[in-house]
Amino acid sequence: MKKREVKKAVLAYSGGLDTSIILKWLQDEYNCEVVTFTADLGQGEEVEPARQKALDMGIKPENIFILDLKEEFVKDFVFPMFRANTIYEGEYLLGTSIARPLIAKKQIEIANQTGADAVSHGATGKGNDQVRFELGYLGLNGDITVIAPWREWDLNSREKLLAYAEQHGIDIAKKKQGQESPYSMDANLLHISYEGLVLEDPSKEPDEAMWLWTNSPENAPDKAEYISIEYKNGDPIAINGKEMSPATILATLNEYGNKHGIGRIDIVENRYVGMKARGCYETPGGTIMLKAHRAIESITLDREEAHLKDELMPKYASLIYNGYWWSPEREMLQALIDKTQEDVEGTVRLKLYKGNVMVVGRESKKSLFSEAHSTFEEDDVYDQSDAEGFIKLNALRLMIAGKKR
Repeated sequence: MKKREVKKAVLAYSGGLDTSIILKWLQDEYNCEVVTFTADLGQGEEVEPARQKALDMGIKPENIFILDLKEEFVKDFVFPMFRANTIYEGEYLLGTSIARPLIAKKQIEIANQTGADAVSHGATGKGNDQVRFELGYLGLNGDITVIAPWREWDLNSREKLLAYAEQHGIDIAKKKQGQESPYSMDANLLHISYEGLVLEDPSKEPDEAMWLWTNSPENAPDKAEYISIEYKNGDPIAINGKEMSPATILATLNEYGNKHGIGRIDIVENRYVGMKARGCYETPGGTIMLKAHRAIESITLDREEAHLKDELMPKYASLIYNGYWWSPEREMLQALIDKTQEDVEGTVRLKLYKGNVMVVGRESKKSLFSEAHSTFEEDDVYDQSDAEGFIKLNALRLMIAGKKR
């Protein structure tokens, strides 16, 4: 594809090897000014060192943006997704997918603020992230130029990347002891993911040492722990009676989940670009939240309302996985989902034990559960003989078809 002339580009920049190389490559190949944007999404690593690395590579101080987005990430992206009980292909809680639209949004905002005419990312040409970033960019600013180096350059191996870094004096110092990992990883407050190496063979079990967040269920405490989560309008607002901000809620649930070995999955997923890929994920707090949210919905949602939500959820999950967060169809579904959450409030009690999350109680002032109707004891509100006509009317078409056979 023919290169467009670019004056200034906003780069999603972590300070790691790939994006440091991209920074230099943009300067050389496009001869443009580069603005770096580093997002703190709760990935557990210091983001401030990215500032000095950018300065060392000639970036002006006013062109370096490091933003703490943890609260916005959870409040405006994670929580809306969990209102739908969202799971992709039965297991994946979309920890990477849901972070991309926020990063794209901020890049476009920074481009508008700094007068940049391009944005750039470090996603490869094989994965989903290129689609997620770029659908976000173009959905928010259709005139922006998108630069995807992995689809343009010939640095298609780690050896070539290291050689380029050495040739151009790019700092490739390893991370601090204990933070190193040979896997391709992505982390934020919702999850951490692992790809590559032994995981490329779906028949091989990952090493226990790969998992960085959670205790193995075998090594989790032998004593169960009880917690309660309070909900309002479908979102968690308090843990064990203590109100917290959205990001603090998720961080606290992560601590519980990590302690009890909760939230590990090993899946083969279908990427949007067409191939299958094996990935391992730790989503401790999200796994707890999903269980609790379904529990509070079980007593506050009408049957047909709940069933329709479950029918729509796979479509909603695919939209997020494939990068359509900013699409009108996702926003339409979100409005429907949020309408169902108006009375989803109350408290759920959970038991955490060796990789398991068990609901042991749920209560709400807006509960639709009627003990008077559901009791197995004698009652004065339900005439059991009414069921006969109900069954016969519903069986009528079956009876007619049966006689034909």
